Amino acid sequence: QVQLVESGGGLVQAGGSLRLSCAASGRTFSSYTMGWFRQAPEKEREFVAAIGWIGGRILYADSVKGRFTISRDNAKNTVYLQMNSLKPEDTAVYFCAGQISPLGIIWSRETEYHYWGQGTQVTVSS
Repeated sequence: QVQLVESGGGLVQAGGSLRLSCAASGRTFSSYTMGWFRQAPEKEREFVAAIGWIGGRILYADSVKGRFTISRDNAKNTVYLQMNSLKPEDTAVYFCAGQISPLGIIWSRETEYHYWGQGTQVTVSS
């Protein structure tokens, strides 16, 4: 069982930065693929980024490439999402997700992830 708790959301002006954190409980965090998703008002939840636990595997949505960076600290059971050059269209509730991945596979489909956090609101003003 893994519990995920996001933090770091808030209100920021366009062009600004935020860093989201996702703290995970459980002893096997290091064997989990971790992902970030987001859901804007009246829109479906969409993939943002994912990171594996071996081989430096990382995947980004095209909309955030070059602006967002996902990273993890297995010693702290935490995954991060550094968001730079934020745009109003980045406004959404951001969710952390996790799924055990013994082979280190990473996914962009939300249905592949079993564990989810409650979400943290990010609002970017123009």
